[in-house]
Amino acid sequence: MSRAFVKEQDSVDELPDRLISEHPNLVTKEGLAQIEGEVQKFDAEHAAAQAEGDREAMAATARDLRYWSSRLASAELVPLPADNDQVQFGSTVTIARDDGRRQTYRIVGEDEADPAKGSISYVSPLARQLAGKSVGDIVKVAGAEAEIVEIN
Repeated sequence: MSRAFVKEQDSVDELPDRLISEHPNLVTKEGLAQIEGEVQKFDAEHAAAQAEGDREAMAATARDLRYWSSRLASAELVPLPADNDQVQFGSTVTIARDDGRRQTYRIVGEDEADPAKGSISYVSPLARQLAGKSVGDIVKVAGAEAEIVEIN
């Protein structure tokens, strides 16, 4: 008989793990707090799913709990930069593009990056272009040039 006509089993298979980056898990103080919050959140959600006997929710929350627990275990807290002479992890950088736009980004860990809110991962192409540069240096951004005008 074809598997298409067999009733699905009542069990929910364990979901595949979320991919974990090959890069060091550098985090800011805020990024570490975010990861700790995610572990607490998914731990509570997993316990609630177990109490309700919701197998699908248990599988989903177990997967997310494994991911965030792994990220917490591998987190490397990087202190704020001691100076603002060069762009480095934790720096907030303002660039001026050729078209007159000014954009500000904070260079953070992969899990806390949110470009729409002004934070980019330290392994992103833009962050790699900016790393080690100083005010007045020119970098390539999306095929155009931009000048670093401020580092905080």
